[in-house]
Amino acid sequence: MSSFRPAPAWLADAVFYQIYPQSFADSNGDGIGDFDGICEKLDHLAWLGVNTVWLNPCFASPFGDAGYDVSDYLNVAPRYGSNEDLAKLVDRARGRGIRVLLDLVAGHTSDQHPWFTASADDPEDHRYIWAAEGRPDGFVASPGSRPGSYLPNFFSFQPALNFGYARQDPAEPWRQPVDAEGPRANREALRTIMDHWLGLGLSGFRVDMAASLVKDDPDKAETSGIWTELRHWLDRTHPDAVILSEWGDPEVSVPAGFHTDFFLQFGGPSDGLALRSLWSNGSGTVNLDWDPLDCFFDPSGKGSPRPFVEAWQQASTALGDSGFISLPTANHDFSRLNCGPRSAEQLPVAFVFQLTWPTLPAIYYGDEIGMRYIPDLPDTEGSVLGPAYNRAGSRTPMQWDDGPNAGFSTSGHPYLPVDPDPARPTVAAQRADDTSLLHLVRRLIALRTTTPELGPDGSVEVVHAGYPFVHVRGGRYLVVVNPRQEPTSCPLGDLRPGRALEASGVVTDGGTITAEAFSYGIFELPR
Repeated sequence: MSSFRPAPAWLADAVFYQIYPQSFADSNGDGIGDFDGICEKLDHLAWLGVNTVWLNPCFASPFGDAGYDVSDYLNVAPRYGSNEDLAKLVDRARGRGIRVLLDLVAGHTSDQHPWFTASADDPEDHRYIWAAEGRPDGFVASPGSRPGSYLPNFFSFQPALNFGYARQDPAEPWRQPVDAEGPRANREALRTIMDHWLGLGLSGFRVDMAASLVKDDPDKAETSGIWTELRHWLDRTHPDAVILSEWGDPEVSVPAGFHTDFFLQFGGPSDGLALRSLWSNGSGTVNLDWDPLDCFFDPSGKGSPRPFVEAWQQASTALGDSGFISLPTANHDFSRLNCGPRSAEQLPVAFVFQLTWPTLPAIYYGDEIGMRYIPDLPDTEGSVLGPAYNRAGSRTPMQWDDGPNAGFSTSGHPYLPVDPDPARPTVAAQRADDTSLLHLVRRLIALRTTTPELGPDGSVEVVHAGYPFVHVRGGRYLVVVNPRQEPTSCPLGDLRPGRALEASGVVTDGGTITAEAFSYGIFELPR
């Protein structure tokens, strides 16, 4: 493993909160969320206890893919405000103890980026991957005077930046080595972009499709080498900044240089099984190539925590103290916790698990109040990826109160429709109810923040890997979760739980613990 500077001390205590900016808070009534809207809601984040926010892409873009098609990396999209508005947001967040991370789309641009429009007319430009003749599989016909075709990274309007190929082939001359002129220019551009925003007070980046840079790179060695180079640069120039990867394979991404990787719905040899085995109940965003499974957080009780626990154990052993793994509740590409048949009463136990496991928690905006995944929405800015995979359902407006558009916007045409259920949860209603999910999440964050044993460095010992799932953190705290709808029990051996720090429906009697439906408990253990 490369010798990197240790991660900034603040990262071990991070509680991430992901904001999809166009759906969080609209300050000017145009139906789209913006930086000033986020500024107005910073008190909510500070009250909740989150200390690190990452924003989905907010750079200039034609928004064919909700901002993941960047047309200018050094200026923000006018829909969100100005660069100065972002700087104000960062400054005001810092005043509340909250760091802000941006989303860096490293592997491709929009086909409207000036780099690409110039490259489409210049056969000597190798910033992108061009086949001079014909149209090989996966390539898209040139839109300019340059003959041939280019390779996209995702949608056809997202041309892949050229970071080279791990393997060359004389029959395919577009396969340039990673040290060719175009790949070198793109690596330098990444440093320029990162330096620009870090210089304005940002605390780092979540990197989109971080594994996608070098093509035909089966073991990701060459792609890893690029991130290793960038991490060493970051350690020298911005030692308090961090980079998080959308890779889904911490055993590869963290040794490559990332401070943190997420368990995702894809990635790694198991194609995201660790995360899906917890939350994915076959509704919401579903890739038809996924093997059907019963997730652990399902009322049927047919799932198991083992796929997640084993993946975490393997990854955390491989990482040691070199970096962190983050466990999200959801994200902009994946179903919310409250999805399909899952009901509001099933959500507290999921948060107890997430906020007591030795990963860095990432809360997707609105999950703290139990916002629903909304099915059957129209394709919006590239949201539909397949017949059962519409990402718009996880991107609906934040529900602040019982006003028009749930307090998100005064516009008659919000970015996406608000949850039409008249009983939809809101921040205002749950703030007023001490028994709400929002208050529980706040208390759990506070408990985690003040209890090092519940953080990523505290030990974990699994006592019972089933229903209920029981584990001990730091030798001092017993955690019990029962995500199924039937009561269940298990022996505790010599463990004798003491005072309950948070509990609902869990009781102990001698050496046995009994957990009611959808119950949880965090107990002190005698020293």
